[in-house]
Amino acid sequence: FEMNTLVAVCIAPSGTGDEYAPLVAEVVKIIRDSGLSCHTYSMFTEIEGEWDDVMAVVKKATQHFTDKGIRTSVVLKADIRPGYTNMMNGKMERLEEAINQKG
Repeated sequence: FEMNTLVAVCIAPSGTGDEYAPLVAEVVKIIRDSGLSCHTYSMFTEIEGEWDDVMAVVKKATQHFTDKGIRTSVVLKADIRPGYTNMMNGKMERLEEAINQKG
């Protein structure tokens, strides 16, 4: 039984100064290099795939900071919907369709 999972995750370093972009770029690259479907926005990166694969890349990205001794904050929201795939794009398509119907 496959467990397709969509997560929104924010992995942020603490105590590294005011500008996080260079460090966050490192973890976003790890997520993108995983081969899983993903989109990055201003505050979260969404990742979609099998539960174990998604959680493995979240762990790897988090450990990128913790292995350097950096205190790390992780905020994660997950949507597990059995029998569905392509939720990341499908949700947006259904939303846009609903907005356009309201006209």
